[in-house]
Amino acid sequence: MSALDRYRHLLDADLAAFIEAHERGFPPDLDAQPLDRQRAVYGEMCRAFHAPTPADIEILDTALEFPDRTIRLRIYRPLGREGVATVLYFHGGGFVFGDLDSHGDICAELCSRADVDVISVDYRLAPEHLHPAAFDDAMAAFSWAARTFGQSPILFGESAGGALAAAVAATTKRHSARPCGLVLVYPGLGSHGDLPSFSEHAEAPLLSAAEIGHYQAIRLREAGDAADPAVNPLRDTDYTDLPRTFVSVPEFDPLRDEGELYCERIRAAGGNAVCVVEPGLIHSFLRARTRVARAAEAFDRIVEAVKSMRAN
Repeated sequence: MSALDRYRHLLDADLAAFIEAHERGFPPDLDAQPLDRQRAVYGEMCRAFHAPTPADIEILDTALEFPDRTIRLRIYRPLGREGVATVLYFHGGGFVFGDLDSHGDICAELCSRADVDVISVDYRLAPEHLHPAAFDDAMAAFSWAARTFGQSPILFGESAGGALAAAVAATTKRHSARPCGLVLVYPGLGSHGDLPSFSEHAEAPLLSAAEIGHYQAIRLREAGDAADPAVNPLRDTDYTDLPRTFVSVPEFDPLRDEGELYCERIRAAGGNAVCVVEPGLIHSFLRARTRVARAAEAFDRIVEAVKSMRAN
């Protein structure tokens, strides 16, 4: 029985149709194919669900050059002017998949609707580049954005990118340049996998508990890296002084309780954190926002959260 078959009675018809379309894009033997082929299929899937680019934005590609690497960036801006705030965006994809194109339509719509500059970061991927490569790229991009745009960025991370955004927030909280907000969408924050949602939704559509374990391990240079809060933010012991935080998690996702626990710890440390559990949704619902009513409503709430952080 497929994950969709197990969950179909819990899902709205439009979401079930989205999952069916998503699954058609992935051959059943994809895991056995070379990584470059897997990435190509992932890219094709992303393009199949891309929404049109809003007419009121402009897009610029640039790069940060270092002796050992180049970090590509894509900047989305309201047409003819600067946005009222800067969002630094880290895409999902399990640290293995994703690039500037894969989640570009999400960045474009966020730019248009929230009236912000969005900087998407093409951080290095595993398994070619192990920890701390992705984290180092995220930190470099944050430093550049804060310096170049002259304002404190809002950090935005989706899925795997949520771990990077949370790690940057923790690392910079006592720096002179600090983020003014943190938005996480179904983030993977590196618990020990013993939270109730991991068993309740171990075989949920689009992301299983087994896949989470695979993606958490694939970027580690050694097993001890899992204890590093820069890898797994829920392994941290200090949640003070973090920026205002908004977390959006779907009901049917093994990662659901990680987002809730993260916010609980921030609030216990005296911070401002809100976690919204979106009923009837699954992991990667942002990709379904133009097809699924509940996903569109969840994205509306995310956009409003970004807007509320613009003046901080």
